[in-house]
Amino acid sequence: MERPAWAPRSIDISVPSVARIYDYYLGGSHNFEVDREAARRAMEFMPGLPKIMQANRAFMRRAVRYAAGEGITQFLDIGSGIPTYGNVHEVAQTASPGARVVYVDHDPVAVAHSQAVLEGNENAGVVAADLRKPEDILSSPQVEQLLDLKRPVALLLVAILHFVEDADDPYGAVAHLSDALAPGSMLVLTHASYEGIPLPPERAGGAVDVYKDLRNPLIMRSREEIARFFEGYDMVEPGLVPMPVWRPDTAPEDEDPYAFSGFAGVGRTA
Repeated sequence: MERPAWAPRSIDISVPSVARIYDYYLGGSHNFEVDREAARRAMEFMPGLPKIMQANRAFMRRAVRYAAGEGITQFLDIGSGIPTYGNVHEVAQTASPGARVVYVDHDPVAVAHSQAVLEGNENAGVVAADLRKPEDILSSPQVEQLLDLKRPVALLLVAILHFVEDADDPYGAVAHLSDALAPGSMLVLTHASYEGIPLPPERAGGAVDVYKDLRNPLIMRSREEIARFFEGYDMVEPGLVPMPVWRPDTAPEDEDPYAFSGFAGVGRTA
């Protein structure tokens, strides 16, 4: 397999990547056949996966615009993935010129592409780090240079926590990050769940098994378990809801049924 110029030498292009699979679902071009094959296997069980990812991105853009409208000018996006149209910095800096954004991902392809996209943008940066090690993120030069943690920050954990197993203490990681943020900060979150998927759980479980085979287990949590991530936050209306229902731009009833899989929410500290 020929290595394209955009693929860092450090990555094994024969092994599927969750970030590149996500890129494929969104119609991106930074993925390999091994990623597309894994995505197609998952879609055999859950054909609406691309619709779920599109709904996820649409929610993220609405939430960023909302945060900017509420006066937040700093954004920390963890698990940011491979850049596609309508990234956080594009939405935030359109809504609030001068807004500052730090992306965080542990996938080398995502980091390399973010660096390329952000070249020349003095108000945005990228950190190679893992959500499971929150102090590495908070102490990174990019966060220290670009974000003032004494002022409100929007912390984005969009489609990332369902890849963190309970053994790695995702609740502790979120609490650690939240404790570092100033009053008035926001938590923007989406999470996969069997609730809302228009399929029997055992059928959807086939797609979950594909991710398990990739050694990136997909942890499907209940709405109650997802709500625990918002401890210490006041939920913004309409609360923790299916993605198309959160402050929609278009009528939710016009959405594909798969778009209602999982939950999205925004919380704000007092």
